[in-house]
Formats: sequence, structure tokens, C-alpha cells
Amino acid sequence: MKLFIPAIALLLSACASLPPELGKPDDKTVVTEYAAWLDLDPAAKSPVRMGGVVANISNQKDRTRVELVNLPIDSAGRPNIHQEPQGRFVAYVKGFLDPITYGEGRLLTLYGATAEPEVGKVGDYEHTYPVMNAQGFHLWRVEERVEVDDIGPYMFPCRGFYCWPRSMPDRDGRIIQEVK
Repeated sequence: MKLFIPAIALLLSACASLPPELGKPDDKTVVTEYAAWLDLDPAAKSPVRMGGVVANISNQKDRTRVELVNLPIDSAGRPNIHQEPQGRFVAYVKGFLDPITYGEGRLLTLYGATAEPEVGKVGDYEHTYPVMNAQGFHLWRVEERVEVDDIGPYMFPCRGFYCWPRSMPDRDGRIIQEVK
């Protein structure tokens, strides 16, 4: 019993740990809220950790420009796909990121320093983007699983192997999406 509780705590902490490329989890100076980031002075180069859905990616001479639609992130840095987007931002990553791997619709979390905002367009609408110079990033994947609500076999009069499929009613279920 003495080892049971620490073992459970260790297992649970391993499930929700921040990837090392996204900074230190206990650093309280890192801004993770989009609205708070908009209020920061870009000249201060404050550390930020933001995530979202890739909207556009373009490779430049020595860096990659990634435009994202912001989603709130949890303590492990995972974007919350069940929340509404909060706005858009731009991140510059040193080097080359393959547009297929980091393409539109992929989930990405970035860690870096605030930079001067830039003006761009979303369609014909002029938009001011908050900008970060990324020092680290993590690409997430969405896993889907089907959860079926089954009824036990004892509710049916026929319990034989051959009549089970004929007596089975329609079943309900749902698709669960998880960011991993």
C-alpha cells in the first residue's frame, strides 16, 4: 500500500506532462492565454506558449512562417479542440518545416518570445497578428475511438450462440476525439 499511492501519482503525472520542447511547466512567467498575450508589450519579448490549428504555412529563406488559429491549451500544452478559436497568430520557426507534415488543419503548440505584431489579410479583411519567434514546438495528432453503449446479454430471452445476433437491438455510441 505504501508504494501504491506514489505509483498511481507517477502514472497520472506521466499522462499529462508538458513536452520538453515547450519550455518548463513550472515557469510562471510564460503567458498561455491569448487575451493576455494581446495586452503584452512586444518590446519586452515575453515568453509565450500558444497552440492551435495551422491555417497557413510558408517557407522563407532561413525560417518558416506559420499562421495559426488559436485554441486554448491545457497544462500539457495540448490544444483543446472542443473550445472555440480565440483569434489568429503568427509564429516564425528557424529552419524548414515541411508543409505536408505541418499542413493546414494540423494541431501545433509553440513556445517562444513575443515579437512585433504584423498586419496581414484573412481573405480581404485586414488583420493584425500577434507574432512569436518560436524556440520550440510540438505537433499533435487527433485520435478517434468509438465508444459503444452496450446492453448486457441477460436482457434478452435467447442466450444461445446462434440467436444472439438476431436478438441484438440497435446500439448507440459516440466518437471520442483525443489530442495526443
